[in-house]
Amino acid sequence: MNNFILGFKFALSYFTILPVKFKEDDDLSKKEILSFMLFSLPLLGLILGFITLVLYHLLADLSWFGATICAVSYMILYGFIHTEAIIDVVDAIYAKHSGKDAYEVIKEPTIGAMGVLYAFAFFTLKIAGIVYLFLNGYLLEFVSIIVISRLMLLFVIKNFEFKSSFVNQLKDSLSTNIFLSAIIVFTLANIILIGFSAITLTFFAFIFSYLIALFIKKNVGFLNGDALGTILELSELFLIIIILN
Repeated sequence: MNNFILGFKFALSYFTILPVKFKEDDDLSKKEILSFMLFSLPLLGLILGFITLVLYHLLADLSWFGATICAVSYMILYGFIHTEAIIDVVDAIYAKHSGKDAYEVIKEPTIGAMGVLYAFAFFTLKIAGIVYLFLNGYLLEFVSIIVISRLMLLFVIKNFEFKSSFVNQLKDSLSTNIFLSAIIVFTLANIILIGFSAITLTFFAFIFSYLIALFIKKNVGFLNGDALGTILELSELFLIIIILN
């Protein structure tokens, strides 16, 4: 139980801006803790989703402006960590097309103009999509989307190789039992939230995430943590479009 709690806290501290404290003797590199960290990713989606819905309940009278505040707040809650990944991946793609070392570019602290433009375009579309979800009453669907997008990270980690020591460490810790348990538990949670349409959304998300991972690997030459962040963000936008279509 302690390993699960530490894994959950590790995920919370790494992928959100919510305050988390650890003891000095907590060893977060243990395989069991990393495994539960990955299992906790969809749970973070539930938590961030319901925090955002509570905020929307408080700001609902502001109509589209309140919905916009909530949409931006959701992205702030995870510190834009996944959105920033889009910049790095786009820069790496353009670098490879120019004959440069994509790995060196993706690791640089500076960002390129194309990465910024693509990230801004995505940010605009995602905010507009979330606002549209809220204004049309798709509140629980919003929560379901951000649970599924994080579940997809486990799928990609389980099925691809990475040029990242940390992600490979996570991959080694992700047992088949934990992976399947996460799929079952969070698919059931989504069915409770929005009904059996959650199965269809999850199915489409698996296909889309796999194709995006293949696209990034082909055009960059490898996958890393930035690729995972990009897959999460594009999956959420894709699922928003599916629901609203």
